[in-house]
Amino acid sequence: MSIIDAINSTRRDFLNGIVSAGAFVLGAQVLSSNQAEGAGAKAWNPSVYLGLETDGSVIVIAHRSEMGTGIRSVLPMVVADELDADWKRVRVEQALGDTKYGSQNTDGSCSIRDFYDAMRIAGATARTMLESAAAAKWGVSASECKAQMNSVVHTSGKKLGFGELVAAASALPVPDKSTLKFKSAADFKYIGKDLPMVDRTELTTGKGIYGIDAKMPGMLIAMIERPPVLGGIVAKVDDTEARKVVGVSSTQTLEPFKGAPLFQQLGGVAVLANSTWAAMQGRKKLKIEWKENANAAFDSDIFKKQLQETARKPGKVVRNLGDVDAEFAKGGKIHEAEYYAPLLSHAPMEPPAAVAEYKDGKVVTWAATQNPQAVQEAVAGALGIKKEDVECHVTLLGGGFGRKSKPDYVVEAALLSRKVGKPVKVVWTREDDIRFDYYHTTAAMYMKAAVDAKGKPTAWLQRSVFPTIGSTFAPGAEYGQEFEMGMGWTDLPFGIPHHRAENGPAKSHVRIGWMRAVANIYHAFAIHSFADELAAAAGRDRVDYLLDLLGPARKIDFNGQGAKIWNNGQTLEKFPYDTARMRNVLELAASKSNWANKKPGNGRALGVAVHRSFVSNVAAVVEIEVGKDGKITIPRVDIAVDSGMIIHPDRVKAQMEGAAVFGVSVAMGEITAKDGRIQQRNFNDYPVARMTEAPRETHVHIVSSNEVPAGVGEPGVPPIAPAICNAIFAATGKRVRELPLKRTKLV
Repeated sequence: MSIIDAINSTRRDFLNGIVSAGAFVLGAQVLSSNQAEGAGAKAWNPSVYLGLETDGSVIVIAHRSEMGTGIRSVLPMVVADELDADWKRVRVEQALGDTKYGSQNTDGSCSIRDFYDAMRIAGATARTMLESAAAAKWGVSASECKAQMNSVVHTSGKKLGFGELVAAASALPVPDKSTLKFKSAADFKYIGKDLPMVDRTELTTGKGIYGIDAKMPGMLIAMIERPPVLGGIVAKVDDTEARKVVGVSSTQTLEPFKGAPLFQQLGGVAVLANSTWAAMQGRKKLKIEWKENANAAFDSDIFKKQLQETARKPGKVVRNLGDVDAEFAKGGKIHEAEYYAPLLSHAPMEPPAAVAEYKDGKVVTWAATQNPQAVQEAVAGALGIKKEDVECHVTLLGGGFGRKSKPDYVVEAALLSRKVGKPVKVVWTREDDIRFDYYHTTAAMYMKAAVDAKGKPTAWLQRSVFPTIGSTFAPGAEYGQEFEMGMGWTDLPFGIPHHRAENGPAKSHVRIGWMRAVANIYHAFAIHSFADELAAAAGRDRVDYLLDLLGPARKIDFNGQGAKIWNNGQTLEKFPYDTARMRNVLELAASKSNWANKKPGNGRALGVAVHRSFVSNVAAVVEIEVGKDGKITIPRVDIAVDSGMIIHPDRVKAQMEGAAVFGVSVAMGEITAKDGRIQQRNFNDYPVARMTEAPRETHVHIVSSNEVPAGVGEPGVPPIAPAICNAIFAATGKRVRELPLKRTKLV
């Protein structure tokens, strides 16, 4: 048992259903009512999200990972509100990896979107049962009883605390969800309010446990020298000097991954020691000869040209409306442009870290992971054991952005633990993190439009070419996946009669993975930069032009257009593509930024973009100032967001503020390769926005809505980079068609 295990033994017991006598655990949509235990049982757990104890404590299970979004607080708020619990008596417990919780993959801005209803059902179910239990004790109708702040109150004024009703409630049948009555929005106590985060004290006093903090008794620290070229293997190793370093216990060779990279280990040589410093120094003294493969020829500059050449040729049609070729053949004004976005690294503030212990055919891990179920599957696959025999504890994450849903680092720890017979913590440095990432892909995009007398497109052709995320899972995959195409490409919302979207093939030479906002990043950059170019060519106001492009308020289903709209895994019936909401956020951002009255001048100007992603609509107006030395500063950003019903306004504000900084970093960053080797190492050559480069002010304007709640973690990112680039053009007349920004000389 680890030190953390000892501290949290009651947590593990609770999560395994070994709860104290008189407690009952209750959730939603996991088990049916006939699976509940009998009234005589000491513990009753028909499901998994909610628990009540005899002292009145309310326990909510956080089955998602906390990495700064506040999800460990926000989902429990929904349960507590529907239950009518006293927030001061709510205790949040982190779930182990287990399929019984449903998806635990904290990716895709879907935690609220996918589990809002489930949390409400959990709270309403428990409330209904507690009210029924109180009614039975008093011999009155349940309609006369109402839950209020951790008690059930009768119309006469009689009151029983939740704890007093636990035993009786646990003996009742679980009501069908179709019979439940939910609170109205007017009765919400917590939803829509800015409650303190449950982790606030731990985070502000240094007591929070992150991946790098996790410990197990007797563990060794491992640093791994990985193949510099993807798919390389160790041909020869001399570890003589490494083993002489004080504190180093051994070196171990890890086999390379087989087939597609998946979430497997990269291979290489590990140095194991009793301290991070010793492991680091030992690694420096390794002498390794590598056997490399065709990826050693990867040169990002050459590859860029190949992508651009492919984008200029016809590709696979992924959406087709009308007849663009016939429209282009009519002549008239034609505009063409090409755009390029480079490879990017996630670069979370905390690099990957995990500790694992292999013993008796089973593995216990502690990891900073966005997806503990992926940990179970990846570790089980690597060790040839059942995934049920992999126990994954989730720590706090020092940032994730999608990197930490890929548990290759946990696999490394588990494999090394089996080799040495002790717990092993694998520590990645910043250099490891940047050199061996699952990179956000590079993309080349070609755009072409025929326009009418007012400069509005009558035909619009777009091609996108990029190494696909699918290549990480299937060797030889060269075309974009359906979900990648549905991120800002096939779901173009503009009211254009003739539109065709295409996708060209591209090979992958590094691991490609999803990053915050995923394909929306490069697709939004191309589409909204091109729209701005068309507005400029027409001499029209950018906001008015975008509103004209969006056309009248309508809901788009995209049927019959050869496109499969991913819609982030949701149906268009539940989350319709509504241009009225897009128009609204655009107008709101323009109004709040004082767009109409801020004219370009003295190197200062505004840029705008509006984008729908993760079923949320976001518009950004960015004000930039270009100095005489060509340096860019950002005095102000205005972001308008419509994400449906908002659970915690301050968390939405924080995510949009963070997205603005992240979007600036997207515009600045670039990963390059030579001879198959990544050339960047740290923040000195892979820049992220410093305080002087980040927006000085970010104003977030949240649309009040009763629509179904959508995602907020990612949709703030896509419009930032194009808005910055559009502002640069307005201020300088220099058009940015390639990222990073340093590729364009502004003076």
